[in-house]
Amino acid sequence: MNNAKMWLVVPPAVGVPVFLGAVAVGSFAVHVAVLSNTSWVSDFLSGQELGSGDMEAAARIAPEANTAKASYAVERADGSLEVTIILPDGRSTTALIQAPPLQPEL
Repeated sequence: MNNAKMWLVVPPAVGVPVFLGAVAVGSFAVHVAVLSNTSWVSDFLSGQELGSGDMEAAARIAPEANTAKASYAVERADGSLEVTIILPDGRSTTALIQAPPLQPEL
């Protein structure tokens, strides 16, 4: 046991309940956070089809989740694909998609 000397400072009658209490409080906090920050958990618990919940609440949590302005792809001469994405704040980024090299058949 790596921390055996800890019980010379903290008696097990105090340390074990404190540790178990901390685990219980942490677990409760995680469950409260999941229930308050997701819309699908309440659907699942009430037996409704997933995704039929409060969509306005989901939009309030992440209003810019699906607001990509535009994106387009251009095929280059070497066969790769260059994708340009215009982000919601107006900045743009480019991704280069290349096909993997062909493996010789054995």
